[in-house]
Amino acid sequence: MKTLRKGGAGSAALRRAWLSGVVLAGVVLATLVHVPAGAAPGSVVEPGGGLAVVERIEKVGDRRWDVFVHSPAMDRTITLNVIRPADPSVPRPTLYLFNGAGGGEDAMTWLNQTDILDFTADKNVNVVIPAEGMISYYTDWLRDDPASGTNKWGTFLTRELPPVLDRTLGASGVNAIAGLSMAATSVLDLAIQAPGLYRAVASYSGCAQTSDPLGQAYVRSVVEVAGAKDATDMWGPYDGPGWEAHDPYLNAEKLRGLSLYISNGSGLPGPHDSPFLPRSPQAPWLIEQIVWGGLLEAATNVCTHRLADRLRELDIPATVRFRDLGTHSWGYWQDELHESWPQLAAAMGADE
Repeated sequence: MKTLRKGGAGSAALRRAWLSGVVLAGVVLATLVHVPAGAAPGSVVEPGGGLAVVERIEKVGDRRWDVFVHSPAMDRTITLNVIRPADPSVPRPTLYLFNGAGGGEDAMTWLNQTDILDFTADKNVNVVIPAEGMISYYTDWLRDDPASGTNKWGTFLTRELPPVLDRTLGASGVNAIAGLSMAATSVLDLAIQAPGLYRAVASYSGCAQTSDPLGQAYVRSVVEVAGAKDATDMWGPYDGPGWEAHDPYLNAEKLRGLSLYISNGSGLPGPHDSPFLPRSPQAPWLIEQIVWGGLLEAATNVCTHRLADRLRELDIPATVRFRDLGTHSWGYWQDELHESWPQLAAAMGADE
């Protein structure tokens, strides 16, 4: 396994103290979230019958489409932001690229916060970005959610969507998948749940453990934010088999054969945390980015080190990139997309 480090060495003692403090704080915050007494799984929501259907396409620009696909499993229409290849005259591969906890339903998206359109201007690949799925972990939920209804994202993304989207885009059927934060966990899980669908996976700043106390605390801090959802509606009781079945760390053997790129910052402020840089109007306040973004990135750093160790134990090749600096924020995720692109492109057979 290839492990890369970016930036100066800094103070190892300072980094350890920072990591220990913020991870402890994160676990304490997460354990304050309410856990329903005696929570038990409900009946499994079965996937709907029939095929996914492209209801309409809105051409936002020469290379930017919005594609609206009806999911039988969820019985609703899902919006996908699509970036077309530089040259679509022949079938091209597809990169499924996921936003974070907002799922594209807020302003914190690849399209709003990064240079994705300019960066892919000369790339011969379809980029498909789901514009829905807020705090869903892009998985099949055991129970319907009172707010968002039926969540069968795993079924939609791995079974319903690829065939109909390949036909619509004239794609080659060769896929890769990448995501950040919440979705950095999801992309590993989706690759495990759908063997053979993807050739490469890139996971930026995610927590690959979902069934141990730290991993569950992280997942709950995302899913149960402001009391909006109950995480046991997703995978059942915390000590049940659902959390283990969707744990990329426990199921790491199933990642063998994929081209893996995994990255994380330390949580310490870095070059994208400067008050002198231009900021998106939708970006969080700088102090929030440094404090809360530092906390989140430090927590996922621990998870990512554990996954890296597990892959090394199993002798599974992976590019693992740890940055000495950097918070849980978009400037670093843009950097990571750029860094991982040559590896993703090589796996998909796309032009670099």
